[in-house]
Amino acid sequence: MKRLLISISPLSVFALVLWTGCGAPQAPVDSDESLELAAAMGGDTLGYARATGPRPFDFPADYGAHPEFKTEWWYFTGNLESNEGRRFGYELTLFRSAMAPPDSTWDTDAGMDAWATNQLYMGHFSLADPETGTFHAFERFARGAAGLAGAESPPFRIWLEDWTMTGTSEEALFPLHLDAMEDGVGIDLMLTEGKPIVLQGDRGWDPKGEGSGNASYYYSFTRIQTAGSVIINGDTLSVAGTSWKDHEWSTSALGDDEMGWDWFALQLDNGREIMFYQLRRKDGTQSPFTGGTFVREDGSYRHLPPTDRSEE
Repeated sequence: MKRLLISISPLSVFALVLWTGCGAPQAPVDSDESLELAAAMGGDTLGYARATGPRPFDFPADYGAHPEFKTEWWYFTGNLESNEGRRFGYELTLFRSAMAPPDSTWDTDAGMDAWATNQLYMGHFSLADPETGTFHAFERFARGAAGLAGAESPPFRIWLEDWTMTGTSEEALFPLHLDAMEDGVGIDLMLTEGKPIVLQGDRGWDPKGEGSGNASYYYSFTRIQTAGSVIINGDTLSVAGTSWKDHEWSTSALGDDEMGWDWFALQLDNGREIMFYQLRRKDGTQSPFTGGTFVREDGSYRHLPPTDRSEE
């Protein structure tokens, strides 16, 4: 059975749909609020770092935040199955968005220093339950100050209040603990290393439009072993499955002609994975910067240009 994780958004990944391969959950409804948020996370690029070409990655530091860039997200999705055969799809994403460049001067009046920050964090948590045909989706916001939200590495720790992504190693990303709960729906999952890292695009530099800097730095872990618990309707169910992790940061990912993208990730039963996104132009046509990645069973991978129809 093919496992499919789907993200659809007006600008990046501000609306999310999960599909577990055995039933379609309810899709979230587009809203003006998500479009306004997308616009707020764009805007002026002056004073921020730009993704202008390939760079050497420095792990474990690059597992953490890059506040010199405007926008960043840590994105986990997965397919889970309980001991009784009940399937779930989950998503937990934490976004960081800078409200001003790193060298900006902030008002730190006496007694308010702990609250002063130029970083806004947003979180999305969702659980798809095909057995009941329900899709539970939640959203949070907090400033990156006063301990409310933040990002650290090493060891890896990203949090928004009690929604957390926590590693234990000073050198490696895994094992990693995901914990989120809202309105009686939750996940408590331990992720352990599976396939090796995939550097998307050109050695981790992923252009998405014409012009210098209209790109992101982007890497993935496409098949991560996952086990733990799902909490739903008062029940705690032991689950196991596989997860997918994306980490991406940029200042202006899209070019002037692009308005958003549709992102797909497939985990196939033969041990392979495919990531593909379609960039959409403002005139409704497909952007030439559309592309993706094919990952083989051994973890090796190759880039997929828009017109690639080959099979392996």
